[in-house]
Amino acid sequence: MALRAYWKGHIRLSLVSFEVRLHAAITATKKLSLHQYDKESGDRIHYQKVDESGNEVPKEDIIRGYEYEKGSHVPIDDDDLNNLKLESKHTIDLVQFTDINDVDPIYFEKSYYVVPQGEIAQEAFLTVREALKKAKKAAIGQVVLSGKERIVSLRPCGNGLIMDTLRYAYEVREAEKYFEDIPAKADVGKEQLSLAESLIEQKTKPFDPKAFKDHYQTGLMEIIEAKLEGHKATTKGKRSTAKNVVNIVDALKKSLEQSNKEKAKKTTKTTKSKAS
Repeated sequence: MALRAYWKGHIRLSLVSFEVRLHAAITATKKLSLHQYDKESGDRIHYQKVDESGNEVPKEDIIRGYEYEKGSHVPIDDDDLNNLKLESKHTIDLVQFTDINDVDPIYFEKSYYVVPQGEIAQEAFLTVREALKKAKKAAIGQVVLSGKERIVSLRPCGNGLIMDTLRYAYEVREAEKYFEDIPAKADVGKEQLSLAESLIEQKTKPFDPKAFKDHYQTGLMEIIEAKLEGHKATTKGKRSTAKNVVNIVDALKKSLEQSNKEKAKKTTKTTKSKAS
């Protein structure tokens, strides 16, 4: 079964151009969703589009527009948007390359898998993929998605490429004003710094997203299943509340001891499984 493409168009690198498809890399289909209901009747709550007087407006009577001053707007229709002369509506124009780790994660938005569209495009696609791999670079360009022109980053991913949409500079708040009351120079004791470094080293390992579970979703499902069975809704496990640490050195020592015990348990389990 062919996977449905989110977008089809071209990638252009200087005079080289080839067709590609984008497929959304993120899915929300497995997330539990809670809806709103009328407490008395149990009917599902729906939202209606109403004007300022509270009257419902039919879909065919709704237009888009830009409010240039309070109570006044300029109408914008599909013809206006289609008249925008942007090559990036149908083409990802690669304009520069950067080190693959140079883009600050705060700029990343959504991710899409990029695949060649047809056999003719495959040779050029593979050439770009291999060149990016060897250079350890990401390609930067722009494309129009969902009615907005986005900055994008393309980098190798398995046999294909992955494209990340990036935020513009004006969308990201400056960090300095939030951190201005935090001392730049750390007046930290050598012992607690050494303990913190040891704890970091002890807990350092490759990132594996499969090792992390969504406890909120699991707990919510337990509540739902319990209510369906007619039992009182409870979730397993104790609720722990984080508190400010009074003595950081003692807390770090205990954390390190706990980490060593956990590591010893895992080593014992691994040894037993190999022996069996």
